[in-house]
This record gives sequence, C-alpha cells and structure tokens, in this order.
Amino acid sequence: QVQVVESGGGLVQSGGSLRLSCTASGMFFNMLVMGWYRQAPGKQRELVARITSGGSTNYADSVKDRFTISRDNAKSTVYLQMNSLKPEDTAVYYCNAHLVLTDYWGQGTQVTVSS
Repeated sequence: QVQVVESGGGLVQSGGSLRLSCTASGMFFNMLVMGWYRQAPGKQRELVARITSGGSTNYADSVKDRFTISRDNAKSTVYLQMNSLKPEDTAVYYCNAHLVLTDYWGQGTQVTVSS
C-alpha cells in the first residue's frame, strides 16, 4: 500500500508561482511513476505532468514551458513548480503514484489563481 500526501497549494495572483510537493511512502519510491493531475469545477480530471522512474517527463500542452515536474528519490518526494500561473490553472491538484496496474491518489490540494 502506498500513502500519497500533497502539500503546497494556496491562493496566488495571476503571473505568480507556487510549488507543490507530494510524498509517497510504503513502496520503493524509485519504482513509481509519479504524476500530477488537476480537476477544475465541472471538468474532468486531467493529467498535468508525469515523471517516470527513470526521470523522463511529459506535460500537458497547456502547462508546457510554465510548469516543471521533478523528483527526489532520497526524499520520496515529487515536486511541481508552477510559474506564470493563470486563472485557468485554478483547480484541485492531485498527486498520483503508479506502479504496474495500480494507482494511488492523494487527497488533493487547492490551487486558486486570481486575476
């Protein structure tokens, strides 16, 4: 069983920055594919960014060149650095840990970007 806990959300003005953190425990962290997803009110949950166990990354087109995902295996933590935030980035952000056929989710952290 993997426990996933996010932190770092909050309220920020348009153009500002936030860094989200996610710690996954209970499994060999370096084996996990880690991802950040978000869900805005009335919309489906969508992938924001993902990083593999080998460090390869992919991003949603809407956040490319603004967001950066990284991982620190020694700390069992994945980060999402969000720059140049826009009001449309407002959502609950969820951390996902994926191993083989199983997904583990955190409780989510709210990010609100004011215009």
